[in-house]
Amino acid sequence: MLVYTVGTFDLLHVGHLALLNHCKSLGDRVAVGVAADEVVNRYKPNIPVIPLKQRVEMLEAIGCVDIVRPYHDLEYVEACRELDVDIFVIGEDWGNAPHNLAVEAYLKENGKKIVQISYDPQTSSSQIKQTVISQYKAKLAA
Repeated sequence: MLVYTVGTFDLLHVGHLALLNHCKSLGDRVAVGVAADEVVNRYKPNIPVIPLKQRVEMLEAIGCVDIVRPYHDLEYVEACRELDVDIFVIGEDWGNAPHNLAVEAYLKENGKKIVQISYDPQTSSSQIKQTVISQYKAKLAA
């Protein structure tokens, strides 16, 4: 059984590891879609700090991850079809954007499963970035 999840995976942290380990608990193999900078720019205010190639390399080094696949379009059906995904793991902020609804319809039509997970509010790349900025500004002001 192949489990697929997607994300930016910038500033890899324990929340990412928890997500990936959870994915591994759901199936035999885990595939990870990594959003390229141009994709992230479409839905987040700032691009990743870590270049795509390095984010891919870090994910490939994690033992519970079997396949790492960058994506350059905000579209998930193609990867689900090509990988023959059994379970697609999404976050609680999934929403009803057209690309999300398209993959939900594809998975439902093909008897596949979507599993939605909650994020750990104590760990996020955005929060880590804000902490670094705050500490830098405090140091400059001192």
